[in-house]
Parts: sequence; structure tokens; C-alpha cells
Amino acid sequence: MEEKVLIIDFGSQYTQLIARRLRELNVYSEIYPCTHLPEINEHTKAIILSGSPFSVNDGILPAIDLNKYRGKLPILGVCYGAQLLANQNGGFVVPSKIREYGRAVLQHIKKDPLFDDIEIGSQVWMSHGDTIQEIPSDFKIIASTESVKIAAFKIEGEPTYAIQFHPEVTHSTDGKTLLFNFISKIAGLKQNWTPAHFIESTTHDLKQKLGNDNVILGLSGGVDSSVAAVLLKAAIGSNLTGIFIDNGLLRKDEYEQVLHAYKNMGLNVIGVNARNKFVDALKGISDPELKRKTIGRVFIEVFDEEAKKLNNVKWLAQGTIYPDVIESVSVKGPSATIKSHHNVGGLPDKMNLKIVEPLRMLFKDEVRQVGTALGIEPIILNRHPFPGPGLAIRILGDINEEKIRILQEADHIFISELKNKNLYNSVWQAGAIFLPISSVGVMGDERTYENVICLRAVTSVDGMTADFCHLPHDFLGLVSNRIINEVKGINRVVYDISSKPPATIEWE
Repeated sequence: MEEKVLIIDFGSQYTQLIARRLRELNVYSEIYPCTHLPEINEHTKAIILSGSPFSVNDGILPAIDLNKYRGKLPILGVCYGAQLLANQNGGFVVPSKIREYGRAVLQHIKKDPLFDDIEIGSQVWMSHGDTIQEIPSDFKIIASTESVKIAAFKIEGEPTYAIQFHPEVTHSTDGKTLLFNFISKIAGLKQNWTPAHFIESTTHDLKQKLGNDNVILGLSGGVDSSVAAVLLKAAIGSNLTGIFIDNGLLRKDEYEQVLHAYKNMGLNVIGVNARNKFVDALKGISDPELKRKTIGRVFIEVFDEEAKKLNNVKWLAQGTIYPDVIESVSVKGPSATIKSHHNVGGLPDKMNLKIVEPLRMLFKDEVRQVGTALGIEPIILNRHPFPGPGLAIRILGDINEEKIRILQEADHIFISELKNKNLYNSVWQAGAIFLPISSVGVMGDERTYENVICLRAVTSVDGMTADFCHLPHDFLGLVSNRIINEVKGINRVVYDISSKPPATIEWE
């Protein structure tokens, strides 16, 4: 079992960043909402309290008694977490006269292991509407900014610290150093959370858990399911069977290319051409969520039909990753909506199978790191994320075979040119969208009234937020020219320059 840091989430938009920064320091961390706290055991080596959009004076969040942890484990309170520590121990937290958001500079630092290798003048990121006005006598100020006297404090006689700023964001220039000081110099963690260590421990655990049972896995061609498959193969060998279903909504030639790659990887994979079933079921459907549900229903039918041909299957493997786990339970309770394609709900009940999710504690970039360590082919590992419903949610409005053909051809040109111009690996996700409008155009001496394609390309780390890519204008001109000239039915190409938030990466 791993040494771990428990991150208690009070609803901050930055909580996942805390976990990511610790993982970058080779420290295993888990996030739990303050409404669903786990039991502390011998593997928990430290606790970090996140920020929050709420005030400690509002009484909105549950009253967690931090005194049961104090002195037993190192604690680091961040922003709201710092205010909670002060408030619960006789300090005073009041609304700030001026709400403090943005960059600040440390003007006073007291010598302390938390601030080793951090100099006066270091930039930090503030984001709070309350201020700690007064702290108890056994709390000692160890850092200040010009406008925030109590920017950091320590409780004497115990390894409990608090900071009013956010070390997890890149705007805090020495934030990663501070987190390193906390987990290494104060909490004494070993920093042995690496891809190689994860592979070794996970394959061992999978062998113990699955024994000689047979396992099936729905492969998508994406990074998550592919890495999950290779991990499972390392643990149980031929007892794993992958099922790769062509729903007719993949990219051009993708089914054949990915199936060939899987077989080259030595995976036991059944390829199923079910294009007609999916396309027929989607006829006349325009609502995005109904598209997802229809695809999910047909997927279950096809998957179940193939699974029945196999003997003695007891487990269903899934490529669930950590953001899916975190988002399923939030500070405010279960998420209101989880997109249908993020799970295959219905399969376990229908097939009476147990679930195994070998990647459920990894972030997306960690999945790729593990895949690299496993030697997975670049054609799989370096693929952009692709939505579960495929091109169905990139065709706005109803779906037919002609629209699928047009979008596959346009998308193929866009992706091919990104690769040709060495831009593909600098983009998180890219694709074409078929818009439900027609546009006037002129081709030769004739007036046309044809379809519009929108190109979308974003940069991101994990898809939680994203910025549109500033692709060169001459590149976009080249792609537009090729699509209009080579794809019959298109006479206009536009480029999406929206970021997430407020927009989403996909249009539906």
C-alpha cells in the first residue's frame, strides 16, 4: 500500500491542481470532499486542506473537527483551509476590506523548513474574500505580504502549517518548492510514486484480485482503455479479451488502423463491425443527450452479444481515470449530470459482472506516462482524446451516412495536416464539426449553397480547462483550401476561437 497525502476538498477550483503538483513530486495523493471523509490509516502521512468559494463564517460546509488530526499528522491549510484552522482555534476571520485576488509578493519570511529556498520577493497568488485578522497566541506568523499580514502561520509544537495563498497554481512562482518542503522536509514522504512503481504494484494487485478469472474490456482506441488493456494483459495474460466495436462514428480508417495496432501489441481483441446498427438507430435524432443514450444502448446490445460468445467471464474492465472518480462525488454531493458516454451504465447489471478499473487513481497525463513505460505504440498513446459517442456529437443536428462521410473526410484532412506540419503533438485535442447550416458560395462560375465545417483545436493538460490553439493563419488557410476543394458538399470553413470555460471542448 502506498504512502499518501489526503487532500480534503472544500470546493476550490484549484483542488485537482494540488493533487497534480504532488503527483509531479512523485507523491501519491487522494482527494476527498469534506462531506465524505475517509478513515485515516497508517498509510496516510499528511493532510492538505484546500481552498473554497465559501466563507468559514457562512456555516455552509460541514464543521470538520481538525483537532483530531492536529499533532498526529502534518497539516497544511491552503486559503480557506488556513482560515478554518484559525477560526476553529479562537482566531478571527473577517471579510476583507478589499477582496484580494491576483499576484502578491512575500515581503517577510521567517526562517522555517516550509520556506526553505524561497526568498523575500517571491510572487504568490491570492484568491480570497476573507482575511485572517487575528490568530491564537500559539500560532506564529511565518510570512507576510504588503496587504496580508498573516500570509502564513505555524502552530507551535506541532507540524501544522497554513498559507493564505495558493501554491498549486503556476502564478505562485515558488509554489512547487513550498509543497516539496511540506511533503519532504516536514512530512517525510519518500517520493517513490513513479510510473514503474505504479505498474509493479498494480499488476501485483490485479493478479491477486482477478486470479484465473476471465475479464472482458471494451476497447475504444483511446489512451485510457488501451493502457488499461496492456496493464491487465501483464497481470492475467490471455484471460483478458478486448472487444473493439466500430460504431460507424470513428475517424476515417481508424477502426482498421487501431485494430491492427492492437494485434501488433499482442492483445487478444475481437473486432466488431456494427456500423449499420448504430447509424440506423441514430436516424432522425438531433438531441445530443438522446444521441449519447442511443449509442450507449446499442453499444450495450452489441457488447453483450459478443460477450455471450465467451466462456466464464466474471469481470468487466473499464478505463475509468481519476477525474471521472472525483467528479462523481463533489463537495455539494453527487454531480447533477455525468455525461452518458463516460460510463457503460447497464452492462454490469445486465451481465452480472464485477468491475475492475486499474487506472481509476491516475490523471490523464499519468496514464500516458504509464503507457510510455509499458512500451505502448505511439499511434495509440499519442492520440488526441476522442469523445465516446465519436462523430455523433460533432455532427450538430440529425445524422446520416452522407454527413458522416463529409465530416470524416474534412476531419482527416485537418488531422493529417496537423501531423504533416508537426503541430499535432502541441495540440491537446483537435477535430472538425459539421454545422447544421448551409452557406452561399461560388465555385467556378456557379453559385453554391452547401455545408459549413468548423475546425476546433485546443491546448490543455487534462481537459478540465482549455484554451483555443493559436494555429498559424497560413496553416488554417491551407486546411480550409484543401477541405473546400477536396470534400464534396463543403463551401465554407471556420475556426473556433472559444476557450473552456465558458465554452466546452466539444460542441454537443
